[in-house]
Amino acid sequence: MIDIQSLTKTYHPRGGRPNVVLNNVSITFPTGRNVGVLGLNGAGKSTLIRLLSGTEMPDRGKIVRSGSVSFPLGLATIFHPDLSGRENLEFLARIYDIDFRELYDYVADFSELGAQLNNQTKTYSSGMLAKVAFGACLAINFSVYLIDEITEVGDGRFREKALREFSKRTQSSDIIIVSHNVDTIRQYCDMGAILGGGRIQLYDSIELAIADYRNETLRTPPNGLGPPS
Repeated sequence: MIDIQSLTKTYHPRGGRPNVVLNNVSITFPTGRNVGVLGLNGAGKSTLIRLLSGTEMPDRGKIVRSGSVSFPLGLATIFHPDLSGRENLEFLARIYDIDFRELYDYVADFSELGAQLNNQTKTYSSGMLAKVAFGACLAINFSVYLIDEITEVGDGRFREKALREFSKRTQSSDIIIVSHNVDTIRQYCDMGAILGGGRIQLYDSIELAIADYRNETLRTPPNGLGPPS
């Protein structure tokens, strides 16, 4: 369970109007449900995931987490660029108090990078970073996995492999996905939410959430929500 309590998050761009992502929001993402959060570009989907993961702090309010919550799936910025892939994995193993050898073996097999894990991550391509980050997240047994869209990593064969592994995790853990793609939401989620205008509306029915989201997109003019999320 993740409980958001009276939470507010606002950005103040230079020379622009304040962008209120969440305005005194209280909502609970329940245990045992996979929630798909829909929102237009600029609604604050990526911000929401960062807030839920704890990588960004709210202006006011708090988030109470029951169980372990992942860092955003595939988030490459968790790695220090001057450390090797192996050294970054050693650091993650210490943080999450897990066996380093099991973590390393899983990521090495998943990413298919082999000896390149001994190189500094600043030498990796964006695709290599995504593979290691995706694998590192899946290697740790979190109660809740946070996903900012479904990460496109590697070629078609590798993407199929990644999605198979991701699907395994959904059998024993909850997921929260933010996306504007209704097909992705429908595929992985049994509960929906719509983010926009500083609010989150939760739906027990995923299809009702999708229907209301589609109606909202028809009412919203282009560029009506400000800067991208």
